[in-house]
Amino acid sequence: MRSSGITGYRVGPIFAKVTGVNEVYRRLPGLALAATLATTATALSAVAPLAGAPVLALVCGAALGGRAERSQRFGPGLDWARQHLLSIAIVLLGLGLPLDAVLTVGRETAVVLLGTLCAGAVTAVVVGRMLALHRESAVLIAAGTTICGASAIAAATAVLKPDRERVAYALGTIFVFNIAAVLVYPPLGRLLGMSDRAFGLWAGTAVNDTSSVLAAGIAFGPAAASFAVIVKLVRSLMIVPLCVGLHLSGRRGAPWTPNTSLWRTVPLFVVLFVVASALAGAGIVPADWTGRLADLSSWLVAAVLAAIGTSLTWRRLRSAGLRPLLFGGILAVALGVAALVLQYATGWR
Repeated sequence: MRSSGITGYRVGPIFAKVTGVNEVYRRLPGLALAATLATTATALSAVAPLAGAPVLALVCGAALGGRAERSQRFGPGLDWARQHLLSIAIVLLGLGLPLDAVLTVGRETAVVLLGTLCAGAVTAVVVGRMLALHRESAVLIAAGTTICGASAIAAATAVLKPDRERVAYALGTIFVFNIAAVLVYPPLGRLLGMSDRAFGLWAGTAVNDTSSVLAAGIAFGPAAASFAVIVKLVRSLMIVPLCVGLHLSGRRGAPWTPNTSLWRTVPLFVVLFVVASALAGAGIVPADWTGRLADLSSWLVAAVLAAIGTSLTWRRLRSAGLRPLLFGGILAVALGVAALVLQYATGWR
């Protein structure tokens, strides 16, 4: 890097620092807006506990009608909040969930989790053929619905390299049913008289994205939220066999060429959650921090939902298309029903 003739200092590192500061400055208004909406929703949830802070944050964000997301002032921060705050919330929650408890949940819920995944796979094949949906679209939506929402779609995309339009349809479909799940599952769980653990298992098994699982769990109750996230993270680990299967499967008789390392397709928040959970299991995290960390995690989730709400417009909802939307809806209902049947059959009430 050429030095300045006046000072003799190298300008490269200085420019990099200034650029970094500018990026932080650009994101501050959007992050402040998400924080304000989350705080408002948390306060309102004390008056309307049935809705819960995440749902109220989503509604508060949606009330802005997409104007905040499109503005150059708020857009960068809101986009950063949607991409990163959820991972931080999950890691904080992991600090209060010992690893041995996570492994125990995996053993206890294996029948329901694996049975629901099989039911989802069969439904996806049958309904996908009935609707004459393109194979890549069907794979992306099925992966997002049955495993881990946008994270599973991103992992499958890294392997398949599908058309951008199909990825957009899949993400749009998942987006629609994430919102529907947050609104429908908690009151339906109460109507069915489900316990906290039973609802946590149902939400963690049948709801698409981790943010929606956590939001639905928090709306039902703190204990349900903790258990739902553990179940969901165990379910997220199925991303690895999904990618292995896609790598080994054939496209027109020839195997797909791997485009990326399998390990890079595993969401980083899963790895960090396991590390945080191991720290909790080792007794490194003080016991009196658990409640505060859970509250902070819930507030961060509300901020994420508020940021997502600012992007909610009728145009975006329509962009999912009709057939992919119908496919995703049928698959989501089949997954929810299959999970309930397996839960009742195995004594989860």
